[in-house]
Amino acid sequence: MSRKTTVSIERDMFYINGRPTYPGRYWKGLKIEGLLMNSRMVQATFDDKNPDTRHQWAYSDTGVWDPDRNAREFVEQLPVYRRHGLLAATVNFQGGNPRGYGKDHPWINTAFEPDGSLDAAYLARMEKIIERADELGMAVILGYYYFGQDKRLTDDEAIQRGAINATDWVCRKGFTNVLIETNNEANVGYAQHPILKPQRVDEIIRLVQQRSTGKLSTPAGRLLASTSLGGGHVPEDNIVAAADFLLVHGNSQTPDKIHRLVRKSRQQPGYRGQPVVNNEDDHFDFDQDTCNFIASLEEYCSWGYFDYRVEGDGPSDGYQSVPVDWTINAPRKKAFFELLAKVTGSDGRA
Repeated sequence: MSRKTTVSIERDMFYINGRPTYPGRYWKGLKIEGLLMNSRMVQATFDDKNPDTRHQWAYSDTGVWDPDRNAREFVEQLPVYRRHGLLAATVNFQGGNPRGYGKDHPWINTAFEPDGSLDAAYLARMEKIIERADELGMAVILGYYYFGQDKRLTDDEAIQRGAINATDWVCRKGFTNVLIETNNEANVGYAQHPILKPQRVDEIIRLVQQRSTGKLSTPAGRLLASTSLGGGHVPEDNIVAAADFLLVHGNSQTPDKIHRLVRKSRQQPGYRGQPVVNNEDDHFDFDQDTCNFIASLEEYCSWGYFDYRVEGDGPSDGYQSVPVDWTINAPRKKAFFELLAKVTGSDGRA
């Protein structure tokens, strides 16, 4: 199957279609070439199968929740994000917390059935998103599991079957613009299944790598895979040794802590020069001389915007709070994309 976009890695740099990302770009003396600027958009495929909570996500103009509308409106905005310099969106087969943070996850948002088989409707929404990103020259960081929803699968064996089924689906579709995040924040204390925790999650990373080997027309000939850890957490060495790229999170961190986080990640014994990607960070201050975004750039680490509605916000704020307004029409969104355009040398226009 012919695809337009192939993402690959050479040393500590990301490439798209054989060229480094943001070719030749420097910003304020910082190297941008080879980075993968991204945003956490995990609710793009959101749905809720729990009748007791589904009503909470209703659109104000219709009074009902519509997962197809949600996915469609996200896809419509992808070209706008791309024009501002965004090269990757993080999505997930189990979404994320539509309330931002919290241990209780009563909603049922998952592409996986309890036995690890896949839900056709969820796959259809995901396929539309990945295909549109492919058309636009964008990568997708595709997460399989989320700590608030992995409990929907029965056991470790179902988790393995789900990873196999998801990997086979990506390969069968011939998606060459996909990077795999096997699960979100493996070290979160209330993750359900042992195989998704830091001590064993490298088993899932290697499963994805091995299962996809020889099945994709990419320089690696397989899917590139990793896992993420909670805010400020340095990846364990078994993860570093297995992963094709390192995923760190900057939630609740300061710029100084971001510097230390990236440096310590590169100091792990298993580190072999992989790119480091911060793909979830809820620190903003985009109008300041320094912020987590800039601190990441100073460490040659890609950065990912994570925004949800907090007290006092309106319905246009945040990309993780459902129902999502996917346009760039709230102050934090505008500030991020304005800085992103400056950093990447994009003008935001067609």
